[in-house]
Amino acid sequence: QRRLVESGGGSVQAGGSLRLSCAASLVTHFSYCIAWFRQAPGKEREGVATIDHNGSTSYADSVKGRFTVSRDNAKNTLYLQMNSLKPEDTAMYYCAAELIEVVSCTAPDPADFGYWGQGTQVTVSS
Repeated sequence: QRRLVESGGGSVQAGGSLRLSCAASLVTHFSYCIAWFRQAPGKEREGVATIDHNGSTSYADSVKGRFTVSRDNAKNTLYLQMNSLKPEDTAMYYCAAELIEVVSCTAPDPADFGYWGQGTQVTVSS
């Protein structure tokens, strides 16, 4: 059973850092695109970063240079290192996965992803 479980969210001040984790059983060993999405209150869910089975990554313009996505296949875990956090990064962050053939891993659409975690809240105060 494919399962995604996020952790690592919390509250930080602007300029701080957080590292989110996504325990992704049965996903890291197959040809999946794994994405981090976020959703702020009253806003649509947006793609933040992706990583595919080859380790290729992509980022939203709003987080380039500040966020880094990585994976540890031995631990079946994905990470999102978030540095220089801004108040506008405040959102619920979700880990999602789907077969690489089904989605665009460079321009992820949340509607295309079939496997989701429960989300972890990130709050950045000014």
